[in-house]
Amino acid sequence: QVQLVESGGGLVQAGGSLRLSCAASGRTFSSRTMGWFRQAPGKEREFVARISWTGGYTYYTDSVKGRFTISRDNAENTVYLQMNSLKPEDTAVYYCAAFKFTTPRGSGGRDIDYWGQGTQVTVSS
Repeated sequence: QVQLVESGGGLVQAGGSLRLSCAASGRTFSSRTMGWFRQAPGKEREFVARISWTGGYTYYTDSVKGRFTISRDNAENTVYLQMNSLKPEDTAVYYCAAFKFTTPRGSGGRDIDYWGQGTQVTVSS
């Protein structure tokens, strides 16, 4: 069992930055791929980024490459999402996710074992 709690969301102007944190509990955190997804109003939840259990491999959806950075601290059981140069289209609820052991390179909801409750990010123009 892994429990995930996100924090760090809020309201920011376009071009600004936010750092999301996801605090995890559970013994398997440090051996799982972790990621972030988001869901904008009226849209389906979409993949944003993931990081391997070692932290050595990261992968991003095209729309956030060069602006967002995912990282993790296994000693602190925490995964981060640094978001820079934010755009209004980044507005969404952001969810932390723990991937299944069988799908460490996935990008869909079916690849996820555990979800956080979500944190709202609003970017004003």
